[in-house]
Amino acid sequence: MAADSGTGAERLAALADERVDHRFKGLPPDADGLTVGELAAQRRNLFSGGFTTPVLALSAERLDHNLRLMETYSVRHGLTFAPHGKTSMAPQLFQRQIEHGAWGITLAVPHQVRVARAFGVQRVFLANEVVDAAALKWVSSQLDADPGFRFVCYVDSVRGVELMDSALRGAVRPVDVVVELAAGEGARTGVRTEAECAAVADAVAGVDTLRLVGVAGYEGEVPDADSERVRGWLRRLVALAVDFDKDGRFDALEEIVVSAGGSAWFDAVADVFAGIPELSLPVLKLLRSGAYVSHDDGHYRKITPFNRVPEEGTLQPAFRLWAQVVSRPSAEQAFANAGKRDAAYDLDLPEVQVVRSDAGERPADGVAVTGLSDQHAWIRTDEGVELRVGDWVGMGLSHPCTSFDKWELIPVVEQDGTVVDYIRTYF
Repeated sequence: MAADSGTGAERLAALADERVDHRFKGLPPDADGLTVGELAAQRRNLFSGGFTTPVLALSAERLDHNLRLMETYSVRHGLTFAPHGKTSMAPQLFQRQIEHGAWGITLAVPHQVRVARAFGVQRVFLANEVVDAAALKWVSSQLDADPGFRFVCYVDSVRGVELMDSALRGAVRPVDVVVELAAGEGARTGVRTEAECAAVADAVAGVDTLRLVGVAGYEGEVPDADSERVRGWLRRLVALAVDFDKDGRFDALEEIVVSAGGSAWFDAVADVFAGIPELSLPVLKLLRSGAYVSHDDGHYRKITPFNRVPEEGTLQPAFRLWAQVVSRPSAEQAFANAGKRDAAYDLDLPEVQVVRSDAGERPADGVAVTGLSDQHAWIRTDEGVELRVGDWVGMGLSHPCTSFDKWELIPVVEQDGTVVDYIRTYF
């Protein structure tokens, strides 16, 4: 059965009816048996309301700021926005992104599309080639059952076209595809040369189960990426769309899709896409940046395009992981009860930002995480820094893509510590 807006709305509302229990880390033990909605209505304080450490918190104010900023940025630059949902895999955030003007949601694998569809998402861009026959048949069933569902995915090989065609025979609606142009030799997926792109497009034209609707790629994989290299690849992508249009490959469409945009170079995407020449049809300039929704205190904070163009605004890190000091074996060393199971660590270690004690909250000057075990953060303290067993440490995290996946139910916290909502994730 296809997901529709009614079903999606009902399932979103039903998230508030889920019972709180042992499945969800950090939530108050005395909340067991309450529904999520009932717990949210109590508006407990994160620090005095019975929450246990470690606990991940998402700032209500900063989340709202980031959603509004990317909405206005996209409008200002004439871009259509399909944020990459694999960052959060949180249907409530999908819905908020759509309410803030998103065309739809970008995803990476078929399972993620199933989650999005279960919660009523009507437009999905799958930034991958799909060759799994079972997944393709399911996508086809969704398209055939729901005329309002729009689905677009990559193709990057003739072999891929053959496998897709074999799985989709008998479908009522063709699957829309975009040829993925690789970001260069040694990059990730995608077709390496324009001639090979044309061969893949020819293969798509030779089957009834697929429909070529544009071109796409991911500039974040450009080897030794810098501003000029990234813009050079983006110009190649635009030129490919222009050549395909001149060759009549987009006849009978309503629009041509040209898509790129991770979270590191979307300023370059905006600049180059602004120069797309007039084609035979309107162009859907589809930006796919996703990490903005929570931003971070590490990787993306360092490389966000807003650092290069500060007049556009500033994204705000919205995550903070709270842990408790459980051991202080020496004057220079401490251990907190959060580790690899709780904190993103694939790019940067957590950053200790604040300490909460009986005396109140203070900056964490002279306190740093030096390593992570499964359930412990190794902390180094400078000489003379006070840090006691029982103190709470608030840590900023790097790389939101590996933060959301460690927490199935995340408190949304106002600046004064009041928990006003809970975000459910599905990884």
